[in-house]
Amino acid sequence: MTEETSKLDELAAAFADDLTALTRGVLGDDTPRFAALNMGKRVRVSPISADETELRIPVSINSEPVLSLKVRYFCCWDGTSTFLATDQADVHIHYAGITDPLIRFEYVRDSKEPPGAHIQVHAHRDEMAYLLRLADAGRPKQGLRRRRLPRLSEMHIPVGGHRMRPALEDVLLFLKREFAIDTVQSWRTVIEERLRTWREIQLMSAVRDAPEAAADVLRALGYEVKSPTVIRPRASHDDVKLYWP
Repeated sequence: MTEETSKLDELAAAFADDLTALTRGVLGDDTPRFAALNMGKRVRVSPISADETELRIPVSINSEPVLSLKVRYFCCWDGTSTFLATDQADVHIHYAGITDPLIRFEYVRDSKEPPGAHIQVHAHRDEMAYLLRLADAGRPKQGLRRRRLPRLSEMHIPVGGHRMRPALEDVLLFLKREFAIDTVQSWRTVIEERLRTWREIQLMSAVRDAPEAAADVLRALGYEVKSPTVIRPRASHDDVKLYWP
């Protein structure tokens, strides 16, 4: 194992501990523990059993486990090999005992089309099916060529791009707000603290993508910001994730 791989495993393990603290701090201490498992080029972070089987997180309403969460992250180095990055993230909401999810919150780091950060809703509306069948190009037409009707669950609904995408905290907050899931007494404090941390991390990533814009805002707020003596070459807008869909 190289020193770089060992460091990546260490950071992914710390991330797994953070996710365990989050889910147990909201749902209770019976929530399965997250662990980091090296998969070669990436590290998978998810709730797993002793035999490395992925586990769903049970979610109860009125003390009845009617929902579950499938949560899985694949971690890698960022472009500078300095920070831990998410290569892929899947947060799926399931009704108890049903294989097909209700809603999928997903992220794919290298994807522009479909949007890297998106939601897929497994539901049906006649109006939406009709609109999909009217499409003369794109993904729905590809399905029709195979004599298969397009489904609403195949639509990738954008949710703010790579930098502004929702986190697991947002999903837990959504479940609490909309379904009044069972939570521990201090759940709100846990989520609010974690959301602040997540948003600040994403803000810092966005600043690295667009430092000149950040400097302009800081100067407008009264801060003294000096431009670096040597400005490193900047990637084109097409290569900067802040501007990706």
